[in-house]
Amino acid sequence: MDEWMPSSADAEAQARAGRLWSDASRNAVNRLVRCLFAERLLEPDALLWARDGNQAWLPLWQSRRVLHFTDLRRAPAGTLQNRGSVEILDEIGARYRIGGPSDLIRQVAPALAISPASDGVEHLIRDVEDSMRNDILARRHREHWSAELRGKVAEAGVQGFLAYLEKSLPPHLAAMTLDQWGALEGHPFYPTWKAKPDLSPEDVAALSPEFGARVRVRIAALRKEWSYVEKMPHVGSYSEWFSQNFPELWRDWAEGLHKRGKSREDWLPLPVHSWHLDNFLRREFASEISSGVFDPDGPEAMTLPSMSFRTMLPDTEEPRPFIKLPVAIWMTSEQRTLQAKSIHMGPRLSTLISDILSKERDLSERLEIFTEDLGAILHHPVTGDEHPGRFLSVVYRNCDALARNDGLLPVTVAALLTANPIDGRPLICELIARSGDESEAAVSAFFRVYVGTVIRPTLAMYLLYGIAFEAHQQNSTILFDETGRPRKLLIRDFGDGRSFAPLFKERGYHLKPFTRTGILPTTFDDNISLVRSFVIDACFVCHLHEVALCLDQHYPLSGTSLWRILREEAEAVFDALRPRMLSDAFWQEERKAFLEKPWPSRSVLRMHLERYRDYRVEHELPNPLAGAE
Repeated sequence: MDEWMPSSADAEAQARAGRLWSDASRNAVNRLVRCLFAERLLEPDALLWARDGNQAWLPLWQSRRVLHFTDLRRAPAGTLQNRGSVEILDEIGARYRIGGPSDLIRQVAPALAISPASDGVEHLIRDVEDSMRNDILARRHREHWSAELRGKVAEAGVQGFLAYLEKSLPPHLAAMTLDQWGALEGHPFYPTWKAKPDLSPEDVAALSPEFGARVRVRIAALRKEWSYVEKMPHVGSYSEWFSQNFPELWRDWAEGLHKRGKSREDWLPLPVHSWHLDNFLRREFASEISSGVFDPDGPEAMTLPSMSFRTMLPDTEEPRPFIKLPVAIWMTSEQRTLQAKSIHMGPRLSTLISDILSKERDLSERLEIFTEDLGAILHHPVTGDEHPGRFLSVVYRNCDALARNDGLLPVTVAALLTANPIDGRPLICELIARSGDESEAAVSAFFRVYVGTVIRPTLAMYLLYGIAFEAHQQNSTILFDETGRPRKLLIRDFGDGRSFAPLFKERGYHLKPFTRTGILPTTFDDNISLVRSFVIDACFVCHLHEVALCLDQHYPLSGTSLWRILREEAEAVFDALRPRMLSDAFWQEERKAFLEKPWPSRSVLRMHLERYRDYRVEHELPNPLAGAE
């Protein structure tokens, strides 16, 4: 063989690399197309459609060009799914294929319905390209991980990936494996879904859940008088709670302090992410370290990062609480700090919801929550300033809901829509198949139960108590029985949860709101619309809409059957709750907002292009339930 010719192994590796790049590029383009039209940054009504197919053309008048979509599918809620290539036709009829997401962004930039920030387009291109690189890394790893799991499932002699996890791992670790497995795809409306521009490729792989990562957390120390602590009523002192829940770490932490000539009575144990400590805290908090406010030394715990990247579960046979931490990394174009709002409101909302569930039997039979028992943040003892503490804070989330002994399997919703390592179909298909029937009737029946499992507790909490769950794919976990039937909703993340005070006050409950200059409030007194949009966007748009699209893609279902089911289940909840609602006028207003009016959704791409001038920009999507009667 000539020396310049690649070996078959090299050629195979090059082909694989090319395929991964092509897949990542297509993924990025498809996300961009969906977001551009959903947010009406490009006008969907301006599309010219082929009479008998899915081809479409969009005139770009500013540049005298036409965008040609060879296969563009229309789905409910104004969803446009790009399944083919995208081409540009110029004014002289020349045609060429869009080479990737950066090319697409530059072509459409002059035609956008908004004026981006001066650096908005270039920042978007940078983050999308970084996201693509990380997507390629993750999918390369996923191929090896899938092959390894297929071997283990075959060796165990069980039917399916989920059955293997249930048999081979404690319930909390099986649930966390699924949580990490579901971290591959990212938020459906984030065009920069894997962007981590601060991290090297090695750090991306070492720290990210989609790589099955194990990450060290340092148990540092913070002076007590420099801390603010928020806790649920059942929690005693911070130190007492920590020593009971992490006894070995507490012992090693206290012994370490003693060896350094410090008394544990003067300090609180404060977990910090290993990357955050080495790459940010030692530099930015050097004065706090040198002045004796923050001691970065201490024992370490090995943890599993969850889908959120910075909420960590200790990797132990016995379940321990989740540890939610700030990480000074830009991910999907936002820096993942942990603000004072989350420290204050997580335990407060956990207390309110727990009190409600203790008195609402029907709700408690359908809903469980990950309570946020305790939080702490750096707090200046004189000025009360907690703003620097957004980088030096912690929330502890109880994980008892994962330590099941009732046979129910917790699956994070994003994992349900992620490819099964056994057959490549979404994991939700494995659960449907457990019944032995995957006919249209069986799939529709499954979806009906699924929808009811999600919206009955979600709407009840909102309509009766004004509490909005951010029930999207990352925060929602479904508890399935051994037949694959959905049984309960398990919800997490209350630090940013929105609430409408008049409703819970009317029923005798109280919630101390958090107010700080420059921080968006989450408790509202006079306008429920921001609370409602939180529910619709997270639960209906980002969760149920995506499950319906997934099932529609993988099963031969007729027409709008799933959307009709979603409407019927929502109608049933409204009818059941009507006698208990604040007024009939309120019932009618809310029913119309959910079932008839356009659905509000966060304008993530616009926020990115405008460099986050406004964190509450929304757009409206056609309500898919309005025509599904």
